[in-house]
Amino acid sequence: MRPRRRTRSGSTFAARLSAAAICLAIGTVEAAEIDPAKQWGQWRGPTGNGVALHADPPLTWNEQENIRWKTPLPGRGHSTPIVWGDTLFLTTAVAHGDAGAPLARRSPGAHNNTPSLHRRRFVVLAIDRASGRIRWQTVVRDEQPHETTHETAGWASHSPVTDGRIVVASFGSRGVYGLDFSGEVLWRADPGEMRVKHGHGEGSSPVLHGDTVVVNWDHEGDSFVLALDIATGQQRWKVARAEGTSWSTPLIVAHGASHQVIVAATKQVRAYDMASGSLVWSCGGLSGNVVASPVASDGMVYVGSSYEIQVMMGIRLADARGDITAKKAVVWTRRRHTPYVPSPLLYGEYLYFVSHIQGFMNCVEARSGRAVYGPRHLPDGGMIYASPIGAGGRLYVTARSGVTYVLRHGETFEILARNRLDDVISASPIAVDRELYLRGDRFLYRISEPVTPGE
Repeated sequence: MRPRRRTRSGSTFAARLSAAAICLAIGTVEAAEIDPAKQWGQWRGPTGNGVALHADPPLTWNEQENIRWKTPLPGRGHSTPIVWGDTLFLTTAVAHGDAGAPLARRSPGAHNNTPSLHRRRFVVLAIDRASGRIRWQTVVRDEQPHETTHETAGWASHSPVTDGRIVVASFGSRGVYGLDFSGEVLWRADPGEMRVKHGHGEGSSPVLHGDTVVVNWDHEGDSFVLALDIATGQQRWKVARAEGTSWSTPLIVAHGASHQVIVAATKQVRAYDMASGSLVWSCGGLSGNVVASPVASDGMVYVGSSYEIQVMMGIRLADARGDITAKKAVVWTRRRHTPYVPSPLLYGEYLYFVSHIQGFMNCVEARSGRAVYGPRHLPDGGMIYASPIGAGGRLYVTARSGVTYVLRHGETFEILARNRLDDVISASPIAVDRELYLRGDRFLYRISEPVTPGE
């Protein structure tokens, strides 16, 4: 299928916004028929904690077993797909044309980086969940990236988010876009160009609450957190941040009668009022190069990082006002075997996390920080970039080698299965119904057991 290319004039863009308003009104009925708790509409799933409470994916698979379909993907991207109804959405960047000179200058301290020698089409894809067929692929931007990226990464690492009517896809320096479910671009926001530490590329994903999308824009320039209207892309608020580069995706947490946007970063973890963007609380203590996203439940927030230091904290929201560094709101702190790239998984009363990016799993009791087990070795896995998820009373942990470990949920560490695919996998697994989806460098897989007649 040929990618769709679209341009907008001022008049056509205004017309599309009017059409979008009509579509939103019509789409409300259809969206209401789908239970958001049973979808995977954002980077860390319906709860924001990496858990699919209503899913029960397979225990075992390989290239010959329990693969319903395997779809080749154009270009390259590490963004985790999202699922709504009968459609998956994901992003990619497709190189084209002759190689030229890189636009990027080498960043201070840079290593293991790859410049873009080609122009790239930045593409949002919709894939039919039943067949794996690419329904549409919309090119939202076509340019040569101004920056390098890490040799294991690419230029499409931000996961999209949806409310069931509009898909919001961020390509960072290439813009943030709102598309309808037919692939039409409704709006575009251009927060600017990032200058990322070490030239390691971009990757924080947008998050959504109600009709507001939130984007973390931490880099080596003027950092900020930005809130946009999901229907129009218009700015609702923007708050400057005294931060360097972070790759952490914000987390939106209900507390009392309000919601907080929590962003983990090097100098401080900060919570902003969802409605106004005003600062509610802050807490220092994480390492540099924060990548892992926060998780939260039952009035507690958990953050962690691992670069030049290792640290993880459990924070009680009821006591969190102003600067809470080293105060009673920080219920517990851990300083060994904390996560770096993979975000933690909060599943029931347990907090699970990978040691740095290595093949070792840890489990603590979330509210108290009590060590349950770990670090426990995951053999033959190698580096892990994907964040673990929980579904069906099991944990799913995927390594870049293509191996996914299925672990028992609870206080006993047990490897229930070890499943290998012939692809390199950095994106996180997602679980919906009785299915697991894995996005590799080359393929997108739907993993599900054969359907029994009558089911």
